[in-house]
Amino acid sequence: MTDTFCGHIVIAGRPNVGKSTLLNHFIGTHLAATAAKPQTTRNRILGVLTDENYQFVFVDTPGIHAGGKRLINRILNKTAVSSLPDADVVLFVVEAGNWREEDELVLQHLKNSDLAVILVPNKIDLLKRNQDLLPFIKKIEKKYNFSEIIPCSAFDKQAVEYLLERLKPYLPAAPFEFSPDDLTDRNMRFLSAEMVREQLINALEQELPYALAVEIERYEETDSRILINAVIYVERAGQKKIVIGKQGAVLKKVGTEARKRIARLAGQPVHLELWVKVKSGWQDNSRLLQQFGLDDTGRTTK
Repeated sequence: MTDTFCGHIVIAGRPNVGKSTLLNHFIGTHLAATAAKPQTTRNRILGVLTDENYQFVFVDTPGIHAGGKRLINRILNKTAVSSLPDADVVLFVVEAGNWREEDELVLQHLKNSDLAVILVPNKIDLLKRNQDLLPFIKKIEKKYNFSEIIPCSAFDKQAVEYLLERLKPYLPAAPFEFSPDDLTDRNMRFLSAEMVREQLINALEQELPYALAVEIERYEETDSRILINAVIYVERAGQKKIVIGKQGAVLKKVGTEARKRIARLAGQPVHLELWVKVKSGWQDNSRLLQQFGLDDTGRTTK
């Protein structure tokens, strides 16, 4: 009987360093919401890759951040930190050439965990000068006894494949946790909400995405298509107007792109309807946050 190896790889880091993009490229599917704006990830998401007798269980986490004073900020940090104890190895993702105060905050949590940590300077393709990479690494490697340091670009297939190979020795001998065909622990209802929120973030201005939440009120699979009704929650009436757009243009664009994403992931046609509602102060309301999939312990509830 062939031995199998299975382990949890927690992808940790501050917001907007490419953690979710890396997860998507590891498993070869656009699973986690990505955007060129911080704090796109709000939930702990497992991405599963089975390669012969190895099963990688990647844990994508919200970006650990400082300065946010609202309840949702505290929950996002708790969600990220609470994932660390289950890790067999941590990928500490940073932006190559750009070390910030929030990176130090992440590092402090890692120092308290006594885990095997691989430093991954990501986005090396965006460095203005390649010769800046080595001095950056030398500065960071003094801060912690990293198991390895592996520079990467999440968009470079060879770099991602090399990183996967380097992860194999960290996976303990264990039975698979998931079926070899599984890609995630999340259902399509959750993923549909994430795809809608992703398109909203990409379509709207810098600050507004943080005031948005998406809830799926109806998810029904029929013989011919999937029927989805989603509600977009904002905090103020003025934000509702922006989300809808002139003559509904923004909402229509978001709906069209989200429908395509969901259909591609589900493998069948999708009928998607969107509504926008105002829920004042939802980011500080524990009941509403739990309704949207988060609670004040940092656990995800959907």
